[in-house]
Amino acid sequence: MHTYKLLIAYDGTNYSGWQIQTNALSIQSLIEKALQTLLKHPTSVIGAGRTDAGVHAYGQVAHFCCEQKLDLLRMQASLNGLLPSDIRILNIELASDDFHARYSALSKEYHYHLHLDLVQNPLTRLYTYHVLHCTNITLLQQAATLFIGTHDFTSFASKALYGCAAKNPVRTISRLDVITVPGGLRLEFEGNGFLYKMVRNITGTLIDVACGKIPLENIPTIFAKKDRGLSGRIAPASGLFLKKVSYPFPIK
Repeated sequence: MHTYKLLIAYDGTNYSGWQIQTNALSIQSLIEKALQTLLKHPTSVIGAGRTDAGVHAYGQVAHFCCEQKLDLLRMQASLNGLLPSDIRILNIELASDDFHARYSALSKEYHYHLHLDLVQNPLTRLYTYHVLHCTNITLLQQAATLFIGTHDFTSFASKALYGCAAKNPVRTISRLDVITVPGGLRLEFEGNGFLYKMVRNITGTLIDVACGKIPLENIPTIFAKKDRGLSGRIAPASGLFLKKVSYPFPIK
């Protein structure tokens, strides 16, 4: 049995997210369908993480196993020929037998794009969050530093009483950079893992601090109270991108 690693980019606008769902179209389901067409048997694809409906990816990673030794370039071209144009296999390679897209990952990097100009750019409207209110960028930067490190992120997780958040809500954010770009900001999150909608909830909280709705000095209390109702708005999915998943090297 051979294990193959996929590097995938997609525009999540028209999809219910990465994970297969019963009554909705997902990226995972379309890739599995394409593989079944090519390999002539059902093939499970395991992703590094579940991106939500409307979330995009530059660098989602997934793996699948099959007994055949594949022609990698031919398989990549064939998969892209079967997939819709808003999903692309950027690379396919043979990995070690013990490689697992999710469990082998060391860290993930997400980017969130904020458009702060008065008028939204129509060419980026599907990929940014247009914040209409006056935003104090200095306050936002100061608030961002409070999220770096190892914390219990219960207050910033949707459905905090379910799944992995209920079992262990502690995560480490090693980097949260606020980058100025034309028309707005790019927030770069890097960490060892993220709870359900955690990046979007943190982003919304940073915006509410920058707009004066949440005092900067309240952030430590919000962490301590472990109550999602105390943190800020949830930023929309459209501005969020899974940028990169990092693994130990070499992975082959």
